[in-house]
Amino acid sequence: MAVISEPAAAGRRSPFDWLQTILPKLVLAPSFAVTIVCVYGFILFTLYLSMTNSTMMPRLDSWVGLLQYEKLWSDPKWTISLVNLAIYGVLYIGISTAIGLLLAILLDQRIRIEGALRTIYLYPMAISFIVTGTAWKWILNPGLGLDKLMHDLGWTSFTFDWLINGDMAIYTVVIAGVWQSSGFVMAMFLAGLRGVDSDILKAAAIDGATLPQTYRRIIIPLMRPVFLSAFVVSAHLAIKSFDLVMALTAGGPGTSTWMPALYMYSLTFTRNQMGLGAASAVIMLATISAIIVPYLYSELRGGRRD
Repeated sequence: MAVISEPAAAGRRSPFDWLQTILPKLVLAPSFAVTIVCVYGFILFTLYLSMTNSTMMPRLDSWVGLLQYEKLWSDPKWTISLVNLAIYGVLYIGISTAIGLLLAILLDQRIRIEGALRTIYLYPMAISFIVTGTAWKWILNPGLGLDKLMHDLGWTSFTFDWLINGDMAIYTVVIAGVWQSSGFVMAMFLAGLRGVDSDILKAAAIDGATLPQTYRRIIIPLMRPVFLSAFVVSAHLAIKSFDLVMALTAGGPGTSTWMPALYMYSLTFTRNQMGLGAASAVIMLATISAIIVPYLYSELRGGRRD
């Protein structure tokens, strides 16, 4: 009778072991295939459309090369969209980061009602940008909101007409965006603050450092990775902002609050210039990639080093 050695028996894999190995791959395969087709496939399709003369429907045989990009950069409305994005992005990212950091520092003091305050601050992020834009449209409407309230209270000289003022309307988008995103940034900073080694804080206290000095010279410099993460997330939200602008101002008055995403939507779906709209979408994707790819590279490189 043949005797099977232990190494040979260990080398054999039962059908159950093979099923355990292949089953996760089978489960993930449909999602992986859908991601490849619906994300990367359509990215390539959009890139191809941006080099065609497509109008209301895709025209794959109307190759024009980089002509759509030349039209894009010579269009004054695209320039206006980029200027608005620059104003909105700088203020939105800067103010959200400052308010989020301040709120995180206040909550880090272990106050008694921290749980309730954290929920209140995070609540706006649970609301869609459409709801946020609609709510702030009512609040800032001179005939319905803050302006009318002050007049009813007797302050008849009060005027806040930014929503209908072409020079100031973009700042109403900033107000609504900051209100919604500051709590999310606060949560990121609070998680970072709670991860600081307590021994560092004890050493600073022994050396006689006050609480403001401890935060300014020790804790906040340690928050550099959180600052970078907050910047990447906020920049991504700013670049692709569409629903907030659409609900709040619809791009008006005129084109004073147009953003690249609104420009892309308008050219593609209301003006039947699909090729030009695809070109603007490719520029937006390239901008987001220029922000996210270096961040992901630095994170992966740091993880390998660790």
